[in-house]
Amino acid sequence: MTRNETYIREIARLLTSFLSSGNAGDLLAYLVAGSNLPGPRVNLELAGAFAETVREFAVADTNDHRVLWGLCVELACVSSDDAPTGDPHEFLSFCGVRGIGAIGSVSPACVEAALSQLAEASVDPRWRVREAVTMGLQDLLSRQRDTTVPELEDWVEGGSWLTMRAAVAGVAEPDLLAEPDLAEMAFRLHRKTLIRVYTAGERQSEAFRALRKALGYTLGLVVAALPAIGFEYLRQLATLDDQDIRWIVRENLRKSRLEKQYPETVQHIRAQMG
Repeated sequence: MTRNETYIREIARLLTSFLSSGNAGDLLAYLVAGSNLPGPRVNLELAGAFAETVREFAVADTNDHRVLWGLCVELACVSSDDAPTGDPHEFLSFCGVRGIGAIGSVSPACVEAALSQLAEASVDPRWRVREAVTMGLQDLLSRQRDTTVPELEDWVEGGSWLTMRAAVAGVAEPDLLAEPDLAEMAFRLHRKTLIRVYTAGERQSEAFRALRKALGYTLGLVVAALPAIGFEYLRQLATLDDQDIRWIVRENLRKSRLEKQYPETVQHIRAQMG
């Protein structure tokens, strides 16, 4: 039995106990103990097993669906005051956000509520929780795109820097970008985001820097999915006299997905930038 299979089996057992007794103590203790926190890398495999198992339970029983939704929302709401960055209990928020995305992905009635919860979590001060939002959005995009895509467009057009960061990171996933309609949507969202960056007056905040850092790799993923229009767009960006935009272009040109597959094009744009 693989480690992931062991995680799923144990989480299924603990979820069954929780649904029977209403007491989530053993489940939460198991998640906290397996979090790998404090430490450099949270236990993504355990969080993924939690999300997968919650999704399967929610599909199997409508009553369980409601209870599990409530559990995941409660976990997602564990605050940074109670579980600061690096605290093992931060993993509860991480798993709660993953669970919200997982349940929303199989429940059309929950998609809007899931997106609302993810929008709130996207501005969490803890970077790991924000990464869980990215994963939750990818779950929703894979199964509930008709509702999710318009919402992400709203995030990009009117959201905060961190909410925009969640949107561009969420759509920049290779499996999603392999689908032409999602790749075109991702390109559209990145263009709108970069227009807001270019026209922004406030660029000193930590939130803006987080968005800029994300764009330093997400744009290249989108360009790799749509190289014809993507590289033309990079050429246009390279002509702008804007240090943040130029930094984003340079960072993406450094990534192997572009540099190794399109060396001549990358070199031409670098020469254009001087």
